[in-house]
Amino acid sequence: MAEQKRDYYEVLGVDRGADDAAIKKAYRALAKKYHPDMNPGDKEAEKKFKEASEAYAVLSDADKRRQYDQFGHAAFEGGAGGAGGFDFSGMDMGDIFGDIFGDFFGGGRSRRANNGPMRGANLRASVRITFEEAVFGCEKEIEITLKDECKTCKGTGAKPGTSPETCTKCGGKGKVMYTQQSLFGMVQNVQTCPECNGTGKIVKEKCSDCHGSGYIASRKRIKVSIPAGIDNGQSVRIREKGEPGVNGGPRGDLLVEVVVSRHPIFQRQDMNIYSTAPISFVQAALGGEVKINTVDGDIVYEVKPGTQTDTKIRLKGKGVPSLRNKSVRGDHYVTLVVQVPTGLNEAAKEALRTFDAETGNTLRTKTAGEEKKKKKGFMDKLKETLDDI
Repeated sequence: MAEQKRDYYEVLGVDRGADDAAIKKAYRALAKKYHPDMNPGDKEAEKKFKEASEAYAVLSDADKRRQYDQFGHAAFEGGAGGAGGFDFSGMDMGDIFGDIFGDFFGGGRSRRANNGPMRGANLRASVRITFEEAVFGCEKEIEITLKDECKTCKGTGAKPGTSPETCTKCGGKGKVMYTQQSLFGMVQNVQTCPECNGTGKIVKEKCSDCHGSGYIASRKRIKVSIPAGIDNGQSVRIREKGEPGVNGGPRGDLLVEVVVSRHPIFQRQDMNIYSTAPISFVQAALGGEVKINTVDGDIVYEVKPGTQTDTKIRLKGKGVPSLRNKSVRGDHYVTLVVQVPTGLNEAAKEALRTFDAETGNTLRTKTAGEEKKKKKGFMDKLKETLDDI
């Protein structure tokens, strides 16, 4: 009696309403787990791999999935060869094996090549700015190497008077198809043509200026507008200042990463700024005006009498502007730290002793009119006797 097949959705562990991405993700996990190359000699793993691959081959194809949802396994009964009656021979499995098993079969995922216009790659650079420049924005200039179309060959890469020729290997398509033996029979894969690198053209006589690349590289200075409120590690995108496109495609972009230097006083968290400010013992006790540094310059703040060390104050709207709306700013939080005086002269020390005596006598010093009784010794008594004679 033939073994009854499991439901394809059950095999992949997805529900019947799963989208293509979920189906592909589920198959990828199972295929990596049970692939024969990862489980040599394990017949059970090989069986599960075939079962998962058969389920994926059906559910990843819109037409086959529709038939399966309507008729179940009966939709494919009577097919020639293949696992359990399903015909894999002659089927283009390039997307299945090229994308999912690229890391098994020689590095990198195989993509379907095309020789149409393609956007150029993005370039990356970095620029260092100060803390204040990050808060308020600035203009910077960086120097990078950019490729421009070769004026001699007009970007063709061919020597003047000649033209690129159609690639004979791919017939100008930029891609080649090859047949490969798999566990399910012969499958077809598509890859970029190795002769023309997907361009469909071969340059026989190269331009002497660009050496066949079609581009000339040169150092250029680019102005970068740094927006107010940008944070360390964020990037500014400059449109179409990246690598040139292929086959008439647009240039890529230039992504400039911002590196913000540390500030000796200020620290930042999101849109808020944090710092500490010293105040004297007298200012803390009696209150008064103190000067506080902010990114907008020094301001005068009125300290309340009896302010304790580590008191936190909030300076509203003195923080970092929002990247989306520079008129909206965070706050500046300042921690007040009472400074203990050092290097006091004798008069200052005596003033502090008097102050202590009046506010609790924590030093336990003698007050006016107080005398500490001393025990009289032999010499003290002898002196008193001689004074009386």
